[in-house]
Amino acid sequence: MTNQKRSLDQWLAYCESQHPTTIALGLERVSNVANAMGLKFDCPVVTVAGTNGKGSTCALLSAIWRNAGFRTAVYSSPHLVHFEERLSLDGIPVDAERLVQGFERVEAARQQCLSHDGQPVTLTYFEFSTLAILQVMQALPLDVMILEVGMGGRLDAVNIIDPDCAIITSIDLDHMAFLGDNREAIGFEKAGIMRAGRPVIVSDPVPPQSVLAHAKAIGADVWVSGVDFNFSGDKQQWAFAGRGRRYAGLAYPALRGANQLLNAAGVLAAIEAMRPQLPVTAQAVRLGLAQVTLPGRFQMVPGQPVLVLDVAHNPHAMAALAVNLDAMGFYPATHAVFGAMGDKDVVPMLKTLAPLVDHWYFCDLPTARAAKAQDLAQLWKSHFPGHCAGVSCHASPAIALAAANTAAAAPDRIVVFGSFFTVGGVMVDGTARLIQKS
Repeated sequence: MTNQKRSLDQWLAYCESQHPTTIALGLERVSNVANAMGLKFDCPVVTVAGTNGKGSTCALLSAIWRNAGFRTAVYSSPHLVHFEERLSLDGIPVDAERLVQGFERVEAARQQCLSHDGQPVTLTYFEFSTLAILQVMQALPLDVMILEVGMGGRLDAVNIIDPDCAIITSIDLDHMAFLGDNREAIGFEKAGIMRAGRPVIVSDPVPPQSVLAHAKAIGADVWVSGVDFNFSGDKQQWAFAGRGRRYAGLAYPALRGANQLLNAAGVLAAIEAMRPQLPVTAQAVRLGLAQVTLPGRFQMVPGQPVLVLDVAHNPHAMAALAVNLDAMGFYPATHAVFGAMGDKDVVPMLKTLAPLVDHWYFCDLPTARAAKAQDLAQLWKSHFPGHCAGVSCHASPAIALAAANTAAAAPDRIVVFGSFFTVGGVMVDGTARLIQKS
C-alpha cells in the first residue's frame, strides 16, 4: 500500500507498529526527522507542561486569544473520541485529510534519516503523530500555536519547538517510572520546556524548588504564582493581579472545578507576558473565560440521574475530583464507572473516592496498557475489605455506564472517570447521554 492510499486510521495503525516500545523519551530521533521536514514557525509558540491542568490551560488561552481576533492552533493529547481532536484550529478539530498529508510528509522525511544500522529511524506513535500535527500547523496562517506536552517536558517530542512562553501547571506524582518518584525530580523534567530570557509562568502555588532553580540557572523570566501574580475571589466573582495589570469583577471560568482559578490565573499571567506580541483587551479576557469549553473536565450532563465526566487519572487529580463532587450537594447514591491504565497508582485513587462511592463499575479499556476490570475489583476488595460499596466488572465503559444507569435511581449521580479512555468510551461525537428516569 502506498503512502497516498492510507486513510487516517491506517496511518495511525502504521505509527503504532513502527517502534518497539510505546514510550521512548529522547529528542535525537524526532529532531532529526523534524530537521529533514524543514519545520519552522513564524508565529509565537506557547508550550504547556504539568501533571494536571494542562488541557484547561490550553483551552483558556485559545478562547481568550480567539476573542481577541487571533487565529489559534492547539495541539493536545490524548483525544477523547476522535484523533482529529488533538489539533484544534480556532476551536474546531482539524480535517482528517490535512492530517493524512502531515503523516505522508513525516514518513518521507523519516525515510531520509538513517539510524546506525542503515535503516530509517523509528518513531513512537506519539513522536510520529506530533510531527504530523506540527507539519499541518506549519502550513496554516496562524497567529499563535499552543502546544501541550504529552509527558514530562525536557525529553518530550513537543520540546523540539522553542516556545516564546512556557507554562508549568500543577506538579504531582504521575508517570513515575519515566519522570522520577518525587516532585523535585518530576519538576525538573517539566522545567525542561523553559528557554533562556523568555517568560515561564509557574501556576503551581507550591512549586518544586527544582523548577525555580532551573529557571534561575538558565536565566528564564519566571512568573511565580503568589509572587509575580495572584488571584482572589468570593462566591460571585474573582480578581487577578499581575506585574502591571489587574482585572476585577471577573466571572468564573466556564470550566467547572475547584482548581480552575489556579489555571485561569496562570493563563492571565501568560496573556500579560505575551502582550507585546498578542495584545488583548479586557473584553476578550472576559468573553474567553465565559465561552471556554473542554469536554471531560468535570463535565456535568444534566438530567436524572446527573452524569459527571472527568478524565482524572492520578491521585492529585482524584483529590480535586473528590472536592468537586463533595461540593455538588446531596445525592442518595453515587455510582462510579472507573477504568485506569495499568501503570497508575490506583489504590490511592480508590481511597480518595471511597467515601463518596456507593457502587463501583470497574471496566476494561480498549488498550493493552489498561488494567483489567477484574484486577481493579480485586485491588478494591483487598485494600478496602470492610467497605460496603458494591462492585461489578464490565467489558467496556459504555457497558459499565449502561449498568450504572439501570441500577441508579433518578435522584442519584453517576461519575465516569479514571482515564481519557474511560470518558471517551461513553462519548459519541463528543457527547454522552443517559436514559432519563422519572
